[in-house]
Order: sequence, then C-alpha cells, then structure tokens
Amino acid sequence: MNHWLVKSEPFKYSWQDLLDDGRTYWDGVRNYQARNNLKNMKKGDLVLYYHSNKGLEVVGISKVVKEHYQDPTTDDDRWVVVDIEPVEQLKAPVTLKEIKKNEKLKDVALIKQSRLSVMPLKKKEFDLIVKMGK
Repeated sequence: MNHWLVKSEPFKYSWQDLLDDGRTYWDGVRNYQARNNLKNMKKGDLVLYYHSNKGLEVVGISKVVKEHYQDPTTDDDRWVVVDIEPVEQLKAPVTLKEIKKNEKLKDVALIKQSRLSVMPLKKKEFDLIVKMGK
C-alpha cells in the first residue's frame, strides 16, 4: 500500500464536502507530476486530505476506491482522476506550521514542492501526521 496527500481549497471542495458526498473523483489536476502520482495510486491506498489556501492543515484520511481513469471534466486524454472516499476525520487538524516544525517531516513534498496538489508520502511520514492529529 502507498500513502498520499491531496490538497484542495476548502471553498472549492472541502473535507466536509467529501464527508457529505461519501465519495468523489479527484479532478482538475493539470500538472504532469501530480497526474503521474494519480496514475500511481492503487485501490486501497490511504490519502491525507489537506486544506490549502485557507486553513493550511491536514484534516482527514481518505482512501482510493477506484484507480485512474479519464478525467470526465475534460476531453483532453492526458488528464486522469481517481475516486476517493473518506475514512476518518482527524480529531485535531495538523497545520502546515506543525509539519514544518517537526524535524522528521522536513523532507515531505508538502514543504519541498508546496504547489504540487497530489504527492506521495512515506508510510512513516503518513503515520506521524496521523498521530499528530489524534
């Protein structure tokens, strides 16, 4: 199993929206590296849900329930989506500030490639962020 982090502006599609919907496809990715990360996601992979712009915090855990397929919001076949569904809301959001202060998380893509919307995490990084939110 792989571990990931996806970013969404909460005013566009928030964690609460995902909870309300129960499932969604992760669309709108127009960056090749993020697209390649979507293509590498496998059913059952766990995904941290991060609110960008407003909040700047990890708020929940979701999982991949359908592997990549053509993005239904475009006819351009270069772009794909995956389906995710919520697993668990973190008891306490984990802020970007807290992540940056933790020496064990200094190499996460959230810090190193802050504009990337879909990024891999090592299991130990994923587990640490989840632990920080409990």
